[in-house]
Amino acid sequence: MLTIPGLCWLCQMPLACAHWGICSRCSYALPAPPPCCPRCGLPCAYRHTPCGRCLQEPPAWDSMLFVTDYCLPLNRLVQRFKFNATVALAPALARLILLRVLDAKRQPLWQKPDCMVSVPLHSRRAWRRGFNQSDLLANCLARWLQCDYFPKGIRRIRAGQSQHQLNARMRRNNLKGAFRVDFPVAGRHIIIVDDVVTTGSTVAEIARLLKKQGAATIQVWCLCRTL
Repeated sequence: MLTIPGLCWLCQMPLACAHWGICSRCSYALPAPPPCCPRCGLPCAYRHTPCGRCLQEPPAWDSMLFVTDYCLPLNRLVQRFKFNATVALAPALARLILLRVLDAKRQPLWQKPDCMVSVPLHSRRAWRRGFNQSDLLANCLARWLQCDYFPKGIRRIRAGQSQHQLNARMRRNNLKGAFRVDFPVAGRHIIIVDDVVTTGSTVAEIARLLKKQGAATIQVWCLCRTL
């Protein structure tokens, strides 16, 4: 019997490898971000050296890796994944991050991670949604990279308001005391996985906790960085 080929989530054309989820043509056609600071992920003059913002006031993490800006067509896939419970998108979206990771591994300053954690949801929000989108992405990446993954390594112990409804200052206040670290951190090179980084308040709060407990380095990996 003939098997039914998988279709690309973007162009709906048959895939040579069904498990890819997004064809190579659509992957290459994703809008390339402008030169961005390797630390904060925001636009700057040179992509391989920290920007002036990071030299004056560096973020709590050490580097950031992302696929593209929060724009078409990837933002629609992220919304479908996150708000329409299309969990079948997880491997396809995680693969886009993996391609960026494999490209970054060619850089001389690449730091191999020891372990990986995902940005958690509060238990009530996770129950309502039925899944944590960052956990699904991290699960795929950890398996492919053969990296230790602690799915409950970071716990959200205080719910707070939904972040996308708040401005930058309110986001920072909303996250104070919201997280708890539940895995051995000291001396480890740690990856924080998220779907979208907007102001960076969430990953910054988690990174501060990890650094306080002795993390050696912290990288942030995400699908989209709002530029």
